[in-house]
Amino acid sequence: MKKILVVEDEIAISKVLKAYLTKANYLVEQAFTGEEAIEKFKAYSPSLVILDIMLPGMNGCSILSFIRERSSCPVIMLTALGQIKQKLNGLSQGADDYITKPFIADEVVARVDAVLRRSTQIMEDKETKYYGSLKINFKAHTVCLHGIELLFIPRDLALFLFLVQHPNQTFTREQLLDQVWGMDYEGSDRAVDLAIKRIRKTLKNWPPSEGELKTLRGLGYQLGVY
Repeated sequence: MKKILVVEDEIAISKVLKAYLTKANYLVEQAFTGEEAIEKFKAYSPSLVILDIMLPGMNGCSILSFIRERSSCPVIMLTALGQIKQKLNGLSQGADDYITKPFIADEVVARVDAVLRRSTQIMEDKETKYYGSLKINFKAHTVCLHGIELLFIPRDLALFLFLVQHPNQTFTREQLLDQVWGMDYEGSDRAVDLAIKRIRKTLKNWPPSEGELKTLRGLGYQLGVY
């Protein structure tokens, strides 16, 4: 059973979400303040977080930043009807989806199901792929070089895994933003360039004879493998 952390300070709403998610065979843990959310995230290791933006103490966007610095755990934001700015901010920070209050509880369960399916979907028949001394495990979301796991920030890892799943194919910045950041991303496409730079630094010991992260001037980026 997958674990869901519900971070919502309104007790009635939290109870409804827990009841419906439990009925859908999820294990549910609740947090009612930002600080409690941080502690329970660290202790509970949830499969997904439902995160309200307006909370006592730390707000939802600060909690999302904390999560994204440490994990690629899917996050669905809860927003009030008029919180457009906060909604866009959450998506740009790496939220996987958002739900506007008031909501239908069955829709929340359906969104949770959909986000978890996307986050666990393996886009190849094999869970593990090798490019010379580089080993990529799509199920565990790990990348190892010469037997040592490489550390990526979550968004860089998502970008690299996408390129690995499409070797020797060229993608523009806009295509990568759509695929990895999401179509609702409102930030600069320079985010792609910076992520590529960080990934290259992480892969600095990968032998060029096995593959490389290429820049095709005027076209985009490609993971070239040999």
